Amino acid sequence: MVVKNVELPEYSVLMSVYAGEKPEHLRASIESMLSQTYVTNDFVLVCDGKLTKELDEVVDYYEENYECFHPIRLKENVGTGRCANRGIDACKNEYIVKMDSDDIAKPDRCERSLYAMAKHPEIDMLGAYIDEFDSQTGEVIATKKTPLTNKEIHKYARRRNPFNNQTLVYKKSRALSVGGYSNIKRCEDYEFVVKMLADGARGINLDKTLVMYRVTANNYERRRNWANTKSFVNVRWKIFRMGYSNLWDFIVPCTFQFFIFIMPKSLTGKIYKRFLRR
Repeated sequence: MVVKNVELPEYSVLMSVYAGEKPEHLRASIESMLSQTYVTNDFVLVCDGKLTKELDEVVDYYEENYECFHPIRLKENVGTGRCANRGIDACKNEYIVKMDSDDIAKPDRCERSLYAMAKHPEIDMLGAYIDEFDSQTGEVIATKKTPLTNKEIHKYARRRNPFNNQTLVYKKSRALSVGGYSNIKRCEDYEFVVKMLADGARGINLDKTLVMYRVTANNYERRRNWANTKSFVNVRWKIFRMGYSNLWDFIVPCTFQFFIFIMPKSLTGKIYKRFLRR
């Protein structure tokens, strides 16, 4: 495909799913990627362990009806990081477009993303804004914005993930050069991004919403549980130990995370909406 005299590179879609996902959400997410204005020729779906009968039916349908659709079925649940690594190895194209199994991509997400990366071949990672929407009503709650330039991204990454993971596009060769994702259950996306940046990768974000992020009643609860808090601290400690951030960059976000953990559940959503969306 050629856009404004720029030939867009072929790309792979990388998604993972586990038994806890709702089949209607998975179907909507897959459809949004297969209905792009610039369609992929390689869709890799990693099934993280045994799925439900309903999820298997969704996967089987797309495998039977779309030649580009390639599921990888793992015998047991191994976690998001290891799933991503299996998927990266299986992707046949240099450009990999990440997608979550319950979100919805805007129709021009891939065209806009690949156009920007083709026009700026020095860029290794690209993201964009997301609109958070209520899963029950479909109402847009807020737009989560991210820093735009490579310089701003490097600075922002010292404390927080400078990309909305749901919008991430990256070069396979760059991901492999840093060893891919770590085998951790949570915050693996943030650590992966910092490893890339620390290795010299260049990134940008587009100032446009390209993905609709599904918000459910459990979202805020997951942010404040102990497992998430522990992973949050561990990843930021690793980033500090690798020399990417300083001690203050470690202390400030970890203190805020502990505050989120101990505060009443009723306040978690309000604090997140007020302070953490930007």
